[in-house]
Amino acid sequence: MKRPILAFAVGLALWVVVISLLNRGLRMFVAGYAAAEPTFSFTLGMLSLRLAIAALTSLIAGAVAAWVAPASRRLPVLLGATLLVAFIPVHVRLWSLFPFWYHLVFLGTLIPLVMLGAWLAGSAGTSPGSRDGRAAWR
Repeated sequence: MKRPILAFAVGLALWVVVISLLNRGLRMFVAGYAAAEPTFSFTLGMLSLRLAIAALTSLIAGAVAAWVAPASRRLPVLLGATLLVAFIPVHVRLWSLFPFWYHLVFLGTLIPLVMLGAWLAGSAGTSPGSRDGRAAWR
């Protein structure tokens, strides 16, 4: 029971840390991003990069959570659902500042990408002779 709780906490904390670091990278390396951020006046490319770093972050959080508690099948769903519940109010508040498709992609991929990260971490750590080939889903 302790490992799933630890895995959940680590996955959630890691999501926050990784997205913050990657967002700083956008500010430093994407021309105009830092100026566009205060008013949310992002270009299509900037919106795409924001979605890409969110996707990468969700994959990493799911993978690390599965690595910490590989036997917990429901953990990735719970982690993704927690992120979704946390971000729904944020996206409702920012609804008019972003296109509909942006909200749909961001919110709609949180749970599946965390689950995919967990599955990838589990399948990478199994041998060809393992029972089902997916340790994260035992």
